[in-house]
Amino acid sequence: MTAIDPSIIKSSTTKKAIVLVSGGLDSATVLAMAIAQGYECHTLSFDYGQRHRAELQAAEQLSAASAAVEHRVISFDLGVIGGSALTDSAIAVPESPTEGIPITYVPARNTIFLSFALGYAEVVDASAIFVGVNAVDYSGYPDCRPDYIAAYQIMADSATKAGVEGHGAKVHAPLIDMSKSDIVKEGVRLGVNYAMTVSCYQANADGEACGKCDSCRLRAEGFKAAGIADPTRYV
Repeated sequence: MTAIDPSIIKSSTTKKAIVLVSGGLDSATVLAMAIAQGYECHTLSFDYGQRHRAELQAAEQLSAASAAVEHRVISFDLGVIGGSALTDSAIAVPESPTEGIPITYVPARNTIFLSFALGYAEVVDASAIFVGVNAVDYSGYPDCRPDYIAAYQIMADSATKAGVEGHGAKVHAPLIDMSKSDIVKEGVRLGVNYAMTVSCYQANADGEACGKCDSCRLRAEGFKAAGIADPTRYV
């Protein structure tokens, strides 16, 4: 990620945000958006037993390049319950579009991620949580929809000390209604270096993408529609 244009930053306040950073295109864009809005960003990634582990290194590099206050990785193993091609090596990652909710959906993943972020927000007194979910060019995941985010906010306001006291963190999903091409354009405007990101569901250890999975397809289509060269490194 290149330096953010100072003219874009609204203020130099000390307002804090927890930003979920997976290392992919969407979360890199959300991080840049949070910085542009003047937030002091604490980035959070998850080592949850995913097969595409190169994203964790990308998340660390993106956080460092953006001068995040701190970057934390929380580890737990969703592979113990399985049910997803991303956490169970016995289930193949689809390489062609499928109907309905795909097998790459990880049960309750965003709920777990946001719960860690919610607790972290209370600890550092953050007023915002940024997450890169998207309901337009997405893969049909139920936890990437506006009604899910709205329902989570209601729960968060009821489940935390800060929420009950009226100053709980608000969940921001700025990409939720954007197309992938518009996300790419916004990221480029904000100076995001997409060559640092890893989106592929089965990227190799060097972060090189397969070019066949659903995530690779959506990413490539987004760059093409935006008229911007795709910096993805493919196997």
